[in-house]
Amino acid sequence: MKNSAIIVFLLFMMSAVSAWSRTISGKVYSDADSTAIAGAACKLMSGGAVIEGTVSDTDGKFKLNAKYSGAVSLEISQPGYRTTEIKIESGGNVDAGIVYLIDSNVLNELTVTAETVTYSRGQTIVFPGSEEKKASSSSISLFQKLPLDGLQADEINRSITVDGGAPVILINGIPSEMADLNAIRPDDIEKIEYSRIAPARYSDKGNSGFINVVVKKRNDGGQVYIWGRSAVTTAFVDAEVRTSYHQGPSQFSLLYNPSWRNYQRVYNKIDESYIGDDFRVDLKEQSRNPFNYYYHNIRLRYDYSPSFDKLFSVTFNIRPFFNTNRKLGHSLDSYQDGYDIFNRQHSKDMAPALDLFYKRQFNDRNTLEVQMTGTLSYSDFRRTNQYIFGNGSVDEYSNDADSRRQSLISEISYIHDFNDKTSLSAGYQNTVSHSVNTYLTTDYRPELDENNNYVYAQLRRSMGPVFVSVASGVKLFWIKNDRNKRNFIRNLSSVNATWKMAKGWNLAASFQYSPIIPSLSSLTDYPQQITPYLITNGNPDLKAVERFNYRLTPTYNYKKFRASLQLSYSHINDFETSNVVYLGNKLFLLQSVNARRAWDASGYLNLSVRNVAGFGANLGMGITRSGTDGDDWRHRLTSFNANINLWWNHGPFTISYWRKLPGKYLNGQEVRKDENGDSFSFSYKPDKHWVLNASWMYMFEKNGTSYPMWDYSKANPIVRSRHIRDNANMVVLSVTYSADFGSIFRSMKRSLNNSDESSSLLKN
Repeated sequence: MKNSAIIVFLLFMMSAVSAWSRTISGKVYSDADSTAIAGAACKLMSGGAVIEGTVSDTDGKFKLNAKYSGAVSLEISQPGYRTTEIKIESGGNVDAGIVYLIDSNVLNELTVTAETVTYSRGQTIVFPGSEEKKASSSSISLFQKLPLDGLQADEINRSITVDGGAPVILINGIPSEMADLNAIRPDDIEKIEYSRIAPARYSDKGNSGFINVVVKKRNDGGQVYIWGRSAVTTAFVDAEVRTSYHQGPSQFSLLYNPSWRNYQRVYNKIDESYIGDDFRVDLKEQSRNPFNYYYHNIRLRYDYSPSFDKLFSVTFNIRPFFNTNRKLGHSLDSYQDGYDIFNRQHSKDMAPALDLFYKRQFNDRNTLEVQMTGTLSYSDFRRTNQYIFGNGSVDEYSNDADSRRQSLISEISYIHDFNDKTSLSAGYQNTVSHSVNTYLTTDYRPELDENNNYVYAQLRRSMGPVFVSVASGVKLFWIKNDRNKRNFIRNLSSVNATWKMAKGWNLAASFQYSPIIPSLSSLTDYPQQITPYLITNGNPDLKAVERFNYRLTPTYNYKKFRASLQLSYSHINDFETSNVVYLGNKLFLLQSVNARRAWDASGYLNLSVRNVAGFGANLGMGITRSGTDGDDWRHRLTSFNANINLWWNHGPFTISYWRKLPGKYLNGQEVRKDENGDSFSFSYKPDKHWVLNASWMYMFEKNGTSYPMWDYSKANPIVRSRHIRDNANMVVLSVTYSADFGSIFRSMKRSLNNSDESSSLLKN
């Protein structure tokens, strides 16, 4: 029995060692002539120490067996060639493909050939090829060329959406913003990890989709990135300056991102009616709505990593934002004489935030992250609506308010990898805030307190060609002000599965239950009159919205061609929508209410072809059927939408064309149409530092940007059109300069928020 116990123990230890080991292999070739390099030193590094080493054979092949499944660095060196270092994520066996070593006298970048698109642990992994990078003048233009289902990259607004919502954006695992993503050079992007479902830890924040951009490790110590663009005939300026530098275990970074608009040719046309039991008025309004805004986004960050398994980070972020809108127009009123309209709205917002973050990786299977973020929010809002009648009388409605908000966000997250196939993550988030809103016209000064708690767990498991992720969490949300107190307890759950059916074929399916808690502003009970006929107010009786989403996506890849079909269905109970009712005495009330249900079913086909004599194309087209039901109304809508991206690259020159054919969408009793957009661009890269770009946007669009809307409310039907003619046939010139120096410090992964952008002020 004793010998049997020893044998069982030895077998157990052998299996444990086997479970913790991994193989990393590849080939080493010369970049100059694509021949194999024999005798190249191949080392696995962790925390500055060599954990395994070998040399390439006569065919350039190498294989490393490591009893460490955490993140490591693969370093390959050979006399006469530049040393190459590749980061390898934690997990199982890895085939690095062909690693090309660059002659030490050549300054070109490292090239690693690998699968262009792979599917791993429920994510789409894209390794952008050299052709896509050469044809891209910015990270946004690169994203336009990548086969990522549900993702829309808008080069005009420099933004990314996933299924119409804002995704979680990480860069090397660090929570980031669009400004950070826009500051990355396409050549620096090693791979992109993408999912249409945000992990459980982000579900409480309402994000749609997940993007982690892995940037190559540089052999120099800092980077300077400068970008700017402006329109030739339009008051339109954007810029970005980003610099980073490290010394020893420390890294310092600075980001400055200003933006300015001053649009004067903005026109509205509105036909609407107010219909009550004993009153009706019909209005026809035409107006000019000039607006201007400017902001300065500034962020300072310091990272300190004394060892491979520890990271401490401090981030300070501030974004002063100033916005002014005006309306100058005339309204024909069937109830009283026509009148002129003069409205002015001005706001000043600033929310400095300080973020403290600590990460400890105890070993290659256990990681702890802790974070605290404090934010002070200041918002001054001024609005005056004047209606000037023919007899000289004036009706004026002012809605001036100041808001002050203090908040503290705390989070702890723990991740445990049982092995390279199974992992469990769990965490707790808490947000406490205190807001004071001062309504200057009445001196009403409500105070609002919030305590939001979220506990979650997520289990991820690979079973051969099938990967399954199951997540669930509980949200406990308590709010109160001087008049009301509300408590919400809701579950958030999701299931995501992918199946590699056969070579080239992949099938993804998901279910997501995501309740939406009413915002503080929508629950605020404070009526305000904004027009001669309309009063707005929050609704303290709003219920939480329940959303169920189902999605199925088969995908096929064959060499340079890819096709995917996205089938989805969403059902929403108690969905929140705006509603107008008649109060009597010729006055109407606009507020948010819970309608009975909403649903939509859609299919979207995406086709792409890449790297055909420098040419590439993405084509997407879809159809959606939607429905909404209220107590006494019912609406249905069928909508078609499409987008196209075409590009051709030859040497330093790239020509590209992007266009979207926007579809309509149904929200309660409203029908709106997405913003139109197109762009024809020419870019020139004279060297690795400079990119020059010229774009013709909103081509042949005499009205520029268009925003139509229809509302079928029985009490307040509306047909509205809005056009920004300053955008019509806009020519935009941009220039980018970037340079590297020294040795860049590589921060460990982190995945928490670093600011609080919530607002407790109702601004209608």
